[in-house]
Amino acid sequence: MEILFPGGKKVHVKHRDFVIQTDQPLSGGGENSAPTPFDLFMAALASCAGFFVQDFVSKRGFPTDQLKMTARATRDEQTHLLKKLEIDITLPPGFPEKYRPAAIKAAELCLVARNLQAPPEITIKTI
Repeated sequence: MEILFPGGKKVHVKHRDFVIQTDQPLSGGGENSAPTPFDLFMAALASCAGFFVQDFVSKRGFPTDQLKMTARATRDEQTHLLKKLEIDITLPPGFPEKYRPAAIKAAELCLVARNLQAPPEITIKTI
């Protein structure tokens, strides 16, 4: 990944054929032109869990157009660190009750969340 600084509070990340854009809100001196890095962090967690739930539901023959998930973050007021992430799954109408616990287990397969449960070593250096 290559990190780019196009101006202002914007930071972009070039990865494969994509440029992932971030910015800060107006209140943080940015232009509010893109999600914040923390927004992308939350989106990565939620979309990763969503991928596994979507796959689980579709493999059982149910359409995913009525599958819905919402995510809420609770952050520490002093440190602003994530204290809790809650994900609610609304399964499609008629989805069997017996598969509900397994749908939760599917969401828990998310590699992003599993990395938070066993955090990697992070090394930052100047060169």
